[in-house]
Amino acid sequence: MNNWDEIKTAYQVARMGTVSGAAEVLGVHHATVIRHIDALEGQLGVKLFQRHARGYTATEVGDDLFRVAQATDDQFNQLIGRIKGRGTDVSGELVVTSLVSLAPRMAPLLVAFQQAHPDVLIRYLTGERLFRLEYGEAHVAIRAGNAPDQPDNVVQPFVRQRMGLYASKDYVERNGVPKDVADCAKHRFVGHDDDSRAPFNKWLREKVPEVALTFRSTDGRALEQAIRAGAGIGFFPVSDAPANPDLIEVFPHQEEWSAPLWLVTHVDLHRTTKVQAFVNFLKEHSKDWDM
Repeated sequence: MNNWDEIKTAYQVARMGTVSGAAEVLGVHHATVIRHIDALEGQLGVKLFQRHARGYTATEVGDDLFRVAQATDDQFNQLIGRIKGRGTDVSGELVVTSLVSLAPRMAPLLVAFQQAHPDVLIRYLTGERLFRLEYGEAHVAIRAGNAPDQPDNVVQPFVRQRMGLYASKDYVERNGVPKDVADCAKHRFVGHDDDSRAPFNKWLREKVPEVALTFRSTDGRALEQAIRAGAGIGFFPVSDAPANPDLIEVFPHQEEWSAPLWLVTHVDLHRTTKVQAFVNFLKEHSKDWDM
């Protein structure tokens, strides 16, 4: 068995669950997909899939093969990501990931970088998932919380994001504000739906009874919208609060709520021209960020 194309085809069928889905991903005709699967099963002498009306499901033997295929595919993607970053000019794809709360600052900065380097294609990824630098999923990451400790990452201190405890005017008119921490149990709070490592979320879990966390989400944007809409008291970036005049600060800011942000690159890409150009640009243009 020496035909990687057939293995790759079967892996995509297992991943997508249908021949048509795999054909679309691979950019081939569905007949080619079926021919590759038949050839591979004939070569191995086993069935890799159970066929049914909804599509294809991998057999136990198929699962074993596809786990190896996935690891190999990941390694190829890692290699491609590294190769893309090795050029001597500032061009090609630049993938940057950060917390969604940084988007109002990062998007204009990325546009400015692209204007300075018009041959760069920007991909800006936000969300809760940690994109894997070791597999080439991103060139530069801005992460919060404890310093990332993956051995192949280059980690640099970036800025600290100050968080404050806010409520909307509508909420305050209806419910008032807590007099102190002990009074929080009488109020409604907006908070993260899992065990977020952010310092302000840890404080919320420790100080506020779970029953008082009446609006929860894993999406930072949804939490901010809920606070604005009057769902309860919650943490909001101090730097963004002035742009929301309907917000009222409930308690004075505490430094223990601040979250350190880290600038993370992979060791294999850290010294490439494109990554160095962006990292230096980011550091220079973030000096005046009032976080």
